[in-house]
Amino acid sequence: MALRTLLFLLTNLAVMLTISLILSVLTGIGLLPPDLPLLPLLIGSFFWGVVGAWISLQFSAESAKRMMGIQLVGQGGGSTERWLTDTVAGLAQRAGVPMPEVGIYESPEWNAFATGPSPSRALVAVSTGILQGMPQPELEAVLAHEMTHVSNGDMVTMTLLQGVINAFVMFLSRAVVYLLPNRSDQDGRQYGPPPTMLLVWPLELLLGVLGSLVTAWFSRHREYRADAGAARLTDSETMASALARLGNMENLQDPRDEPALATLKINEPPGFLRLFASHPPIENRIRALRQIPPKSTFF
Repeated sequence: MALRTLLFLLTNLAVMLTISLILSVLTGIGLLPPDLPLLPLLIGSFFWGVVGAWISLQFSAESAKRMMGIQLVGQGGGSTERWLTDTVAGLAQRAGVPMPEVGIYESPEWNAFATGPSPSRALVAVSTGILQGMPQPELEAVLAHEMTHVSNGDMVTMTLLQGVINAFVMFLSRAVVYLLPNRSDQDGRQYGPPPTMLLVWPLELLLGVLGSLVTAWFSRHREYRADAGAARLTDSETMASALARLGNMENLQDPRDEPALATLKINEPPGFLRLFASHPPIENRIRALRQIPPKSTFF
């Protein structure tokens, strides 16, 4: 899981560097002025950052199906598949959202995730490990957690936040370079700053790491909200029990797992990488769940 979190961070940084290279090429062939004013630079950065994130979101469900080998299930499957579909349908009705696509992927890892550009185009998927190993009441709570992500629009919120962070990274890294003064030697000859991309790329790496801390912090807070939503749809003790069981199984990992889906999942990395984790420590989540009033007080 630690490696997957690191790869996810590097993937986001690679996307920003790719956009940076495209802008550099456009400037080199004369499609963009070499001394880009700050206001157009800000507008352009937000366009690339937010639109790029939005495009990624539109293909998120289909990408997850391909990367994880997800098989969609329906009412025509076996008893386990029917239970899974019926459970998600019931949770969707209680949460007041459309029925999402439901899928299963082969993996010993105990995990579940939700993705998709909107509640009407969402996908909820579970691994065969968690489907076969977790008791159904606890798995229902896990599914309720994912359905709360769908009903809260967390996928859209996190994508827009990442887009804004990307935009600021692009803008600030270039603005710093453009504002550097020209240099002169002892004879008064003027020299411009070093080649732009030699400065922009290191700045993007640094700012990208800082931006990832912001998005990870926000993501951890949305996990508490999703846990609370699961407690409302099921009950807090069952969700706490499910988290405790997941904590005991956290060493089971899928070597085929993709970093792009890491922020959608339940388990967490160890040590200092928790600063980049999309989920809080399980013990903190259990503690927060046990502070929620009994279910009867929600109605």
